[in-house]
Amino acid sequence: MSNAQEILLTRLQQHFGVTLQQSCIKLDEITIEVSSSQLLSTCQCLRDDFGFSILIDLCGIDYLNYGIADWEPSSRVTGTGFSRGVSTAIYQENTEATQRRYAVVYHLLSIQHNQRLRLRVFTDGEPPRIPSVIDIWNVANWYEREAFDMYGILFEGHPDLRRILTDYGFIGHPFRKDFPLNGYVEMRYDPEKKRVIYQPVTIENRVLVPKVIRHDNRYVD
Repeated sequence: MSNAQEILLTRLQQHFGVTLQQSCIKLDEITIEVSSSQLLSTCQCLRDDFGFSILIDLCGIDYLNYGIADWEPSSRVTGTGFSRGVSTAIYQENTEATQRRYAVVYHLLSIQHNQRLRLRVFTDGEPPRIPSVIDIWNVANWYEREAFDMYGILFEGHPDLRRILTDYGFIGHPFRKDFPLNGYVEMRYDPEKKRVIYQPVTIENRVLVPKVIRHDNRYVD
């Protein structure tokens, strides 16, 4: 944590006041959170008044089951590797923030002041919606299309919100936590129809963790 970061955080807290739902310094970077209704005005102010003229990245987050651990090592074994002793469905306390599912994170850079900032905003409704920031940072165009493709987040005001990474006709959003690992459909070439067709997934899940068998006198009755 540097003195410049502390000064910037104080300025942000004083300027935005109660608009900031959260503000802190984590991982050597300032993180602030605002509501979706305050997103555009906050971003405009960050660009014009605080010098954050560059949007480095924009990404979606799915907090489904956040804070719920399916694996917890026992006290007698290591916490990593194949020798873990585990218990399923170990539930941790969920905070109010984790009960909201989708969020968008904006990573900003000020070349003028040589500072970075992380802005998080939770979406509204289902399907999740949030205003587009293209009019503030034009580079957000493809970033928002990627977040829409992967998470199904709708960016209101986006001029051309289409999928950008998945194929035409793709079903679902693959970065959502409840999206099956094998997907819903698979693609193959049909020699009879002489074209590529889509069909329900026929791949079966396989257990890839090997079973460790130790020939040791400690395990002999």
